[in-house]
Amino acid sequence: MNIEETFIKDLLIITPNVFTDERGYFLESYHKNKLESLLKVDFVQDNESKSQKNVLRGLHFQKPPHAQAKLVRVITGSVLDVVVDLRKNSSTYGQSFKQILSAENKEQLYVPVGFAHGFLVLEDNTIFSYKCSNYYNKDSEGIILWDDSTLNINWNVNQPIISEKDKIAEKFSNFVSPF
Repeated sequence: MNIEETFIKDLLIITPNVFTDERGYFLESYHKNKLESLLKVDFVQDNESKSQKNVLRGLHFQKPPHAQAKLVRVITGSVLDVVVDLRKNSSTYGQSFKQILSAENKEQLYVPVGFAHGFLVLEDNTIFSYKCSNYYNKDSEGIILWDDSTLNINWNVNQPIISEKDKIAEKFSNFVSPF
């Protein structure tokens, strides 16, 4: 397993070892003993979504005390994965990080507590999977506007398919971070 640090503290790219032969491939997508001391989280819930090309989901987060760390990956297809640092005392507060996650590259992104997360689907029938360190709580859900000009995220899409709740999300300039 290869673990790569990003320019944002605690945000990690994790690439599993992949063993291939004429039958296909095998990989460990998660190994608690190998990652526990590094990630310092206990994952309690797995989620999965299937989306068509140009669906944009995000930028979502859970407020304390239901805040979540996530380990995200793509099973089939590909996404442009985007996170924004919401930690007030971080030197990278308000900065974003983008990474293409795909079934082909098998990379995973570890997103610590204190980040907003979203993704743009790049291929039809993409299956996105993620582990969460806390259970989802509707009353603790937060959403930052995906195309907020303050964040200046280039999603490389003209007309994404967005849910109604994501269309009316909070602007980052009005956001008061609970982290």
